[in-house]
Amino acid sequence: MSDTEPIAIEDPDAVAAAAGTAIEQCLAVSAGETCVIVTDDKRRPIGEALYVAALDATDDAVIVRYPPGPQHGAEPPEPVAAAIREADAFLAPTTKSISHTRARSNATAEGARGATLPGITEEVFTVGLDADYDAIAAECDAMLDRVEGADEIRVTSPQGTDITFEVGERPWNEDTGIVHEPGSFSNLPAGEVFVSPESATGTYVVDGTIRPHGLLAEGQTVTIDVEDGYLTHISDEAIRADAEAAAEQVGDAAYNLAELGIGTNLGVTELVGSVLLDEKAAGTVHIAFGDDAGIGGDTDAPIHMDGILREPTVYVDGEAIELPSPAT
Repeated sequence: MSDTEPIAIEDPDAVAAAAGTAIEQCLAVSAGETCVIVTDDKRRPIGEALYVAALDATDDAVIVRYPPGPQHGAEPPEPVAAAIREADAFLAPTTKSISHTRARSNATAEGARGATLPGITEEVFTVGLDADYDAIAAECDAMLDRVEGADEIRVTSPQGTDITFEVGERPWNEDTGIVHEPGSFSNLPAGEVFVSPESATGTYVVDGTIRPHGLLAEGQTVTIDVEDGYLTHISDEAIRADAEAAAEQVGDAAYNLAELGIGTNLGVTELVGSVLLDEKAAGTVHIAFGDDAGIGGDTDAPIHMDGILREPTVYVDGEAIELPSPAT
């Protein structure tokens, strides 16, 4: 499939139901509000389903479309940025993520509320939006209670991860999927607690999902070394090439250790190869490098690369904490 060929929709009714959940429950779009759907040529069918659902909630809904961006974290065209900045609510099902862009952060800073759905597929859309978002919000709150105020977070795994994060004054954030207040923001599907740490040192070993590979095969891993908040080694050639391409634009900012996240979605019982869904899986940890300016950091970069760890242990100021267990 080319970068501009629309994804095929096999179950329009299920897609329509998921779109209704996003508009009605997650964003609570009401009559008289402006709602902008941002999509691209490849994700157009899901964008159009959201647009139809938005029109059921308000007469002031529009859809804007542009070619897929060159990479995750790349800024959308200025007309797209202006559209979401002026909206009351926005949803962005796009091939390449605009979650960590100035366009998105500026829009929410000016009071727009919204959600991004990067790389969304029909399977992820219909499965991920068939969820109890009140329960997800409660799990996020419980995890925040465990990690807020910590000076140091350490993550280990049987695959060889051993990395320590210095949180400093950076705020923890929660992604609940409930986006009702002005300026609030979420990914959809939702379910994580995350922070942009001030620094980190150690090694993390991805054994779950990471772009561009998707779900790693059994026994396949990607090892990334970090020192004083910057990557010093990436074992995988393709991922290293993506980082090097970003570094050609912004230098060392591309190698910034950007995020530590903990999945809290109890409904995600197995990884499917989509970072958008898999990073929310209860009991997993994801670590990202690159841009963090949209999540509480101060680094601008045209890349934000998440890697998911299946079997982490998380220590908060030296004590192991309980992670959520997925529903069975």
